[in-house]
Amino acid sequence: MWEKVASLVAEMGGQLVQNSKVVKIETQDKKITAVVAKNQVTGEETRYEGDYFISTMPVKELIEAMNAQIPDTVREVSSGLIYRDFITVGLLLSKLKLPDITDNWIYIQEPEVKVGRLQIFNNWSPFMVKDPNTVWVGLEYFCNEKDELWELSESDMKAMAIRELSDIGIIFKEDVLDSVVIKMPKTYPAYFGTYDRFGELKSYVDQFSNLFLVGRNGMHKYNNQDHSMLTAIEAVRNIRTNVSGKENIWAINAEQEYHEEK
Repeated sequence: MWEKVASLVAEMGGQLVQNSKVVKIETQDKKITAVVAKNQVTGEETRYEGDYFISTMPVKELIEAMNAQIPDTVREVSSGLIYRDFITVGLLLSKLKLPDITDNWIYIQEPEVKVGRLQIFNNWSPFMVKDPNTVWVGLEYFCNEKDELWELSESDMKAMAIRELSDIGIIFKEDVLDSVVIKMPKTYPAYFGTYDRFGELKSYVDQFSNLFLVGRNGMHKYNNQDHSMLTAIEAVRNIRTNVSGKENIWAINAEQEYHEEK
């Protein structure tokens, strides 16, 4: 889906800079004036000026990159934010051992395995699988960056995933056709650490009139994809209508009944 979005942006004249990370954010008079991005392949740094800046980068990294006089209290909040990381092992199968599963997601409860959740991509949409006679599943492992699970080699992760699904009776090992491992740091912004003081950080960044934080990591907020996309839509609407406040963006997915209780 996002490859399609990228192609539409390019077709409409937008410029996409990939394989680059923002390493410096220049500010003046409570406005963002430019960002410096470092190409992760070549190491080359490029400066980009702009009128408006929409940020989806983790808030912790945003604060670290800003060359502004940031209050010590805000830096304390930023440095104390905590994230949960995530590994997906994708397995392409000729078939499932249990052929009648219609769920998109299955939470795995067996204590003898490490996998936490299973996705069956065919059940999301048949268009997510090239060959309808095969099945793509994703085993989701919740971990912390640099812990023992995160540091496992790709081959070891694949072998463990195949073994675990076989052990709990969902697949036959011989039905695995292909596999892939994807590691995603900072997948889940956590509501502990210094999060109880997040309002101090939010009040500080909201002072920058042309900076809009959106998305799960951009707002350190456990948004689903629909909520994340809506925060971006609201940010663009604010820009187009000259609305300087950000409260309508922060208000998205603020309903307490949606969230799990601590």
